[in-house]
Amino acid sequence: MKDWLSVQDYLYDVRDVGDWEGEEELVADRINTIYHAIWPLIPDEADVALIDRLMRDVWDQLRGSEVMVEADEDELVDWAVNHSRQFIEQYGAPSDDEDEDADDDAEDVIDEEEY
Repeated sequence: MKDWLSVQDYLYDVRDVGDWEGEEELVADRINTIYHAIWPLIPDEADVALIDRLMRDVWDQLRGSEVMVEADEDELVDWAVNHSRQFIEQYGAPSDDEDEDADDDAEDVIDEEEY
């Protein structure tokens, strides 16, 4: 479902980031850099709601924090990548084991209907 979206759907303009005491362009550039870095981490089968939640969560974690202007950009990206991996692991697509369990459940239903 990721193919229904584009990272462009989530990018911020200077007007979107709020008041950063003259650092709005820097903040917009940084959040956009972060979004570009985490986009490839999102599984292709991730649903739109998960992607929306992840992108909003990353911004919520950083919004209003001086770390956006004071931290090294590479450190911000590293943090965002790690945070996103954990977020996706916790809330993301089902693991292979869960897929197999769902397949097993479907087979059970089919077997029961045959009798």
